[in-house]
Amino acid sequence: MKLERYSPLTRAFVIAALSFGVAFLWPAISLRAESMRVLDARRHHLGLAGKPEWQEFAADKPEGERLDLHFQATPNATEGTLFIRQDDVKEEWNVEVNGRKLGKLFQMEADLIHSLAVPAGWLREGENTLSIIPTKAGDDVIIGEIKLDSRAHDEAIGEAMLTVQVIDPGNNSGLPCRITVVNQSGTLMPLVPEPNQRLATRPGVIYTADGQARVRLWPGEYTLYATRGFEYGLGKRRVRVKSGEKMNVRMFLRREVPTPGLVSCDTHVHTFTLSRHGDASVEERVITLAGEGIELPIATDHNVLADYSDAARAMSVDSFFTPVIGCEVTTSEAHFNVFPIKFGSQVPDFRIKDWPHLMEAIRATPGVSVVILNHPRNIHNNFQPFAATNFNAVTGENLRGPEFTFDAAELINSSALQTDWMSNFRDWFALLNHGHHVTGVGSSDVHDVSRFIVGQGRSYVACNDSNPAKIDVEQACRSFREGRVLVSMGLLVQMKLESGGREYNVGDLAAGLGKEMNLHVTVLGPSWVQADRLELYANGAKIRERQLEHPATRHPIKMEFKWKLPRPQHDMFLVAIASGPGIRAPYWATARPYQPTSRVWESRVLGATNPIWVDADGDGQFSSARAYAEKLVRDSHGDIPALFRALAGYDAAVAAQVASLCKKAGRDLNDPIFQRPLMQAPLPVRNGFAAFSRALEQAANQRD
Repeated sequence: MKLERYSPLTRAFVIAALSFGVAFLWPAISLRAESMRVLDARRHHLGLAGKPEWQEFAADKPEGERLDLHFQATPNATEGTLFIRQDDVKEEWNVEVNGRKLGKLFQMEADLIHSLAVPAGWLREGENTLSIIPTKAGDDVIIGEIKLDSRAHDEAIGEAMLTVQVIDPGNNSGLPCRITVVNQSGTLMPLVPEPNQRLATRPGVIYTADGQARVRLWPGEYTLYATRGFEYGLGKRRVRVKSGEKMNVRMFLRREVPTPGLVSCDTHVHTFTLSRHGDASVEERVITLAGEGIELPIATDHNVLADYSDAARAMSVDSFFTPVIGCEVTTSEAHFNVFPIKFGSQVPDFRIKDWPHLMEAIRATPGVSVVILNHPRNIHNNFQPFAATNFNAVTGENLRGPEFTFDAAELINSSALQTDWMSNFRDWFALLNHGHHVTGVGSSDVHDVSRFIVGQGRSYVACNDSNPAKIDVEQACRSFREGRVLVSMGLLVQMKLESGGREYNVGDLAAGLGKEMNLHVTVLGPSWVQADRLELYANGAKIRERQLEHPATRHPIKMEFKWKLPRPQHDMFLVAIASGPGIRAPYWATARPYQPTSRVWESRVLGATNPIWVDADGDGQFSSARAYAEKLVRDSHGDIPALFRALAGYDAAVAAQVASLCKKAGRDLNDPIFQRPLMQAPLPVRNGFAAFSRALEQAANQRD
């Protein structure tokens, strides 16, 4: 027993007990009982009255925008510890004691107990005040039980010892993973790691580089979860730990989702060390990458060239992934992730605002072969790349001028989800219809250890995956540019097309077609994920849908469908998207929208393919909706009735592009010469013109 870990009062108590021959009582004595007191046990809803952040807060009026709790105390000669139960903390909230800043609430939208050390001398005789104050209005938070312990931080938490070992039964060795620790209420609990371990820990979360973890925690009953990202199952154990006890727990974690020939990649990864916000050091980041099963992480710290190789070797996780030097080129008018970058190069000039010149500077950086437009619907520095005034979400036009030249765009960013998660997909469909071969990607954009989960949004890239430590980066980048990528946030969708005796995969040009196309779509996921909806899109229009009232729990196949499609009259691209109920469990909770457009939000897990390009006209190449529209307008020679007659065999995507070209040429689409033939046109043509008109109205409304 190491008495020096405990306060002078506690040590005196133990010595006295031993001197009276009652040492046998020690295991049953809870040191918390005599050192900790409850300052407040009530539930406090803090927020802005009349402006609930989420629908669930609408009927629950906040008691105020801040909390000021008055309590009696005596001066503390030594360090003490404050414990605050908190939930749904999105923004920064300062914690003050007697007007002095003690720290902040833990920035995480989860139910957890946060601990803060109270320095010696901060408490005074008589009445004291604890204040919890927002730095930004509009964040609804819940504050629960608040406790004060007279002992120092690590001593106040660490009455019991828990040793966890997570084993891969395939080779009977320790496995990098995430261990989540919650109490009986599902609350993430405070932990103190023992020294000299390769861990990244936060309240209720332990990332371990080797499957081993030793932590101290309060006595009590807990549920432990072991996870390793999307491809692995879920380990679960319930334990009861007593004061002074050392408990050993062994858990097994099996791989469930097969991904041969696919490399798991997160194209958007940050650290506090280099990006200066969030909380993950470089050393912690490499442990979390290994713990979530990311094989190709792209280092994309803001306007910094980052190489995680040294940290990976230092933490002995370099055998689990191939780090890539990249950069998030953060400008005042959009953010771009660029990679790979040759070691020793200079950061591209992020002060350039003009996109064509910015792209030139990026492409001139040695090694760069992939440029990704990040979170195009997010607002940073009062600029939104795909605002209606900057981008036509129906035709894919850059309303600011030049054509887009980036290689890819984020469809899923698990730290910056959209309220309408399909909005990014619709924007992407518009880009493809305009003729841009832009690859859709998934990423996490994580700056923290636990607030968001690194690799929760990810891309599966067609590449040799036999050795995660030696991924062929050039091959992976080629697959990014060619669109041989599957987008994942909890689900993996695979699609094959067979026609004319040939088989085609995602990224392929399907040529030499027969009269029919046979499409085979498979949705994969681990045992703890469900899928209940599968949709098939052609040129951005939904043409097939399957829904399951009772989603399958078997794994890895969640859904599997075969569709027979007639050969289309013109070229089109096919994309499959699957979704299912979002995960609210603490081991892999999907985040709320980052910049919500509604108080109502539906949590979903997602998976999507990139396109299979269908050469329906048999000319050996793919023609976009824009290309068809340009030919139709050109061949009509200004004869509008003839243009509509020729347009009758095309879909809404081509019709919208025709409307755009006519508008660009100065034609009034409300003129009867357009409206008369439009009223008689097939439904897809009318839908295309109507969608284009709505986009114009939206842009006008935003300008006003």
